[in-house]
Amino acid sequence: MTGRRAEGERHEDSAADYLLSLGYTLIARRFRAAGGEIDLVALDDETLVFVEVKYRTKQPPEAAIDHTKVARISQAADAYLAKTGAHQKRCRFDVIAVFPGGLRHHIGAFHAPRPVLRPPDDD
Repeated sequence: MTGRRAEGERHEDSAADYLLSLGYTLIARRFRAAGGEIDLVALDDETLVFVEVKYRTKQPPEAAIDHTKVARISQAADAYLAKTGAHQKRCRFDVIAVFPGGLRHHIGAFHAPRPVLRPPDDD
């Protein structure tokens, strides 16, 4: 594992520990799907939360999340829902920005560019 990847995993682990301290239930780490990855998947009560963890030292970590990144996370969320069958869950996208000395948790940081995959109604 490269030093950069190990550092990224260390920050993801810190973010996971933070969420656990808030009472979230951690469901998955580093979920990979074609075209994207979700750093953490957790439950906040009944809400399924897809979490992007970003670390930067010289600029705000949030600045690294652009439209392309949002589309990739959304695509990976669709794949996660298809794989797990969790379509009925309410979903949310959070960002945890990690920086030297701390972190910021942005709840509902963005919305998927299109609705997250839902099963057809049985009507």
